[in-house]
Amino acid sequence: MNVFDTRDPAEKRAAELRKRLHYHNWRYFALDDPEISDARYDRLMQELIEIESRWPDLATPDSPTRRVGSPPLAKFESISHYVPMLSLEKGFNESDILSFDQRVKRTLKTDEDVRYTVEPKVDGVAVALVYENGVLVSGATRGDGYTGERITPNIKTIGSIPLVLQAGGDVPVPDFLDIRGEVYMTVTDFKELNQVRMAQGLPLFANPRNASAGSLRQLDSKITAQRPLNIFIYGVGSAQPLGTSSHARTIGVLKELGFPTNPHVEPGIPVGAVIEYFRRIDGMRQRLDYEIDGIVVKVDRYDYHDLLGNTARSPRWAIAVKFEAMQEMTRVKDIIVQVGRTGALTPVAVLEPVSIGGVTVSRASLHNEDEVKKKDVRIGDTVLVQRAGDVIPEVVKAISSYRNGSQQFFEMPQRCPVCDQGVVRLKDEAATRCINTGCPAQLKGNIMHFAAKGAFDIDGLGKKLVEQLVDKKIVRSIADIFRLDVKTLETLDRMGRKSAENLVDAINNSKKILFSKFLYGLGIRHVGAHAAKLLAQQFENIEALTAARKEEIEAIEQIGPVMAESVRAFFDTPQNMQTIRELMVLGLETIPEKPPDKSTDKSTDKPEEQKAGELVGMSFVLTGTLSSMTRNQAVEAIEAAGGKVTGQVTGKTDYVVAGQAPGSKMEKAAQKGVAVIDEDQLISLVKEAAAADRE
Repeated sequence: MNVFDTRDPAEKRAAELRKRLHYHNWRYFALDDPEISDARYDRLMQELIEIESRWPDLATPDSPTRRVGSPPLAKFESISHYVPMLSLEKGFNESDILSFDQRVKRTLKTDEDVRYTVEPKVDGVAVALVYENGVLVSGATRGDGYTGERITPNIKTIGSIPLVLQAGGDVPVPDFLDIRGEVYMTVTDFKELNQVRMAQGLPLFANPRNASAGSLRQLDSKITAQRPLNIFIYGVGSAQPLGTSSHARTIGVLKELGFPTNPHVEPGIPVGAVIEYFRRIDGMRQRLDYEIDGIVVKVDRYDYHDLLGNTARSPRWAIAVKFEAMQEMTRVKDIIVQVGRTGALTPVAVLEPVSIGGVTVSRASLHNEDEVKKKDVRIGDTVLVQRAGDVIPEVVKAISSYRNGSQQFFEMPQRCPVCDQGVVRLKDEAATRCINTGCPAQLKGNIMHFAAKGAFDIDGLGKKLVEQLVDKKIVRSIADIFRLDVKTLETLDRMGRKSAENLVDAINNSKKILFSKFLYGLGIRHVGAHAAKLLAQQFENIEALTAARKEEIEAIEQIGPVMAESVRAFFDTPQNMQTIRELMVLGLETIPEKPPDKSTDKSTDKPEEQKAGELVGMSFVLTGTLSSMTRNQAVEAIEAAGGKVTGQVTGKTDYVVAGQAPGSKMEKAAQKGVAVIDEDQLISLVKEAAAADRE
């Protein structure tokens, strides 16, 4: 009689198989020391699949068979992290490592060597995994650091993630464990995946990180199960109990529990050894089969973590130090102009495809007209191209010695390449802008922003569909999104009736929305998600905000004059107010934002934490294009550190921050004797202010 034919022996055999498969997964992924062949493992797995198919009630949530995927989800749920997944401060060279060490010692008030644990910074996707009594119960994306998306079925398909923790030895399994890891794809697997997609006529992934992110966000986990994903565990958010007093010991404990950790972690070393490590890992990164873009340096002792604390955005006990960008030579085939959501015209170099660090690059932004002239980039030029931060391609310089006379100068068009309306370049701005608010390019970008996750979160309203809706003039403003119906949608390419019904449902479900998300979705210049929340906490609804004077808006802590002026200008524009009125008529309802409870809030996101003392009263002016952050992020960083951003250079300006291709504000700074700093110096100023806030 087959064991599958009666329940009791089948239940006993299934439990035995699950235990054996979990053990062999641990040997294979955590120890890199398998005891059985792949064929033997596959036979054990197949036997368990057959038992669970015959007796479905015997399948447990932690069964290894979950790795093949679960039924598709309708959408991802939001989930709050037990402990925020904060970003890391960034450094870019050995000097930044030394500065970080000095800040740590100054805050700790010690002259003794501080020990650090270091590891490669894997270029992947950060996730949080939660285990209860040794069983994986939840997996989530980082999201905004406080709230992510629950992707548990997809996480379970990754073979290197233990579904059940290994007990035994000196390390007891914690009752509760919230850990952090980086999901990645090896370069070899990435190339093979793209070869398969090319053969199937599917779009290719741009790089391993994009492939990993796209794989994790599949609603059908069976698709994720087919993708070659891996993970390195790098830390703990919360544990009850764990009993470790240092980060180095925690990494060791996690490995004993069955988690894969990076083999190049180096524990408890002084700052001099950290610099040597930085050089060594930089030298070997091309030989690794996964992409890294720097190293992560963490103070090893946990009692020091408590003393150093966190800012609202990052821990003061850690820093990510980036490597210099990789560079290659190629030729500029053409320079085209793209129009963004704000109407800015951006010259883009169309390149002969070139591989930089394993990623094929065929386009690179030239930022604006001044940047093209400054670098003297011409059509037909041979240029040096790099991936800034190992991600964004940019033209470093043109190599004039390769010119043969056939190269052509670039001229910024006098009319918008999308709507054929006039363009202008405003005083003190580097950007040339299309002045037609009905420009399809701007409208497409506005709709994508409006429907994005942090705003109205309209699932199904993707780029291709938005292009159709605008090109066919079905949607002429964001308000028209709420006029879409099934009959109209199902006539579009790749939109069957079921897809149309799902999209209409998603649109209707988005009509009731938090006021902060509504404000963010409007796409007000300089207003990011954080600023939108500050505004929503101060003003109960759109009527109150639109009636507020600029001075009232600027009086909000962390809202500076540039942002306040931008908000006031947005609501002073008749077309914008007309759109808002239409949205309300179409049934949009905003939910008031709950103000923060300052009496009980013990999070790191406190106003006093964000108003670091050293920049209070300082005035900054931004000019040119920033590379490592958007202008909005720079404004928020300065204002969170206590400073203010203004639009004009005056005698009261403390610093002009110059990005790439700065405008006439540089001349005014020279005339008025105002100090000019670059982007890296701004980052250092903000970091110094954050460190001083704890002293």
